[in-house]
Amino acid sequence: MPELVTDRGTLIQEGTDRLARAGVPEPRHQAVRIWAELSRAAQADLLLAPDLDVDPAGAARYQQAVKRRASGEPLPHVTGWTGFRHLSLRSDRRALIPRPETEGLVELLLQRARRGRVVDVGTGSGCIALSLALEGGFTEVVGVDRSAEALALAGENRELTSARLELVQGDLCSPLRAGTFDALISNPPYLTAAEYAGLDPSVREWEPAIALESGADGLEATTRLLDRMLAEQEAARARERRSMVGTGDRSAKIRTYNFPQSRITDHRINLSVHNLADVLNGNLDQMIDALRMTSRQELIDA
Repeated sequence: MPELVTDRGTLIQEGTDRLARAGVPEPRHQAVRIWAELSRAAQADLLLAPDLDVDPAGAARYQQAVKRRASGEPLPHVTGWTGFRHLSLRSDRRALIPRPETEGLVELLLQRARRGRVVDVGTGSGCIALSLALEGGFTEVVGVDRSAEALALAGENRELTSARLELVQGDLCSPLRAGTFDALISNPPYLTAAEYAGLDPSVREWEPAIALESGADGLEATTRLLDRMLAEQEAARARERRSMVGTGDRSAKIRTYNFPQSRITDHRINLSVHNLADVLNGNLDQMIDALRMTSRQELIDA
């Protein structure tokens, strides 16, 4: 008995009806999107030519996808594709599905920095890191994730986009050397254990818990990230102070620090102060007063 052939319009109407019975929102839109993404065709093609025949294998593949969506599986997992900013990326349960609001996080960083080295901590599918690599002018973009499965998915998306992206496995910032990056971006897990347990099954049953839950208060990952960033800032300040310690030629230095003698010297006004600890803690009153006096004297002399 020959296999039955159906047309695209009939097939998609059947899919719409099945999704509607399952309570899926916007069933027509989702039925059309499933067809378009499985066939990698524009949705307009379907509207222009709904009467084109579909071969039995194509019809079976579409019907199976509709069945999966009707059961509650997320649409990006069903089709295997998701959109993020200007990208079409592979998507499955190995990593969190990129959310539209995360696109704004990329925009915020690009408004502040477009050069240097940037790291995406908890890269997941790679959507943030890939966007930065393709839209910015960074010399280096690194994506870090502790999940080998997520990194494998990010690697597939890297191949799709031909972006320059280094992928590293590790827990948050643990594989990174201090002071090696100019910017850090992250969309860390932020749900409490109770919030995770109460998630809609369409999220809880299909997306990785490791990308959503973060301890009893939901802030475990965020706190650890902030602690690392504060340590980075303190290390940068310490490097700057050390770079200003006098070692002979002082002509290019504004201030030099002599830690053994607890002395700081401002070479603009030839003033030395023996309270280095206070100065490093922000007490600059004595130096500011001396600078004011010097400025006034220069005005008088002029």
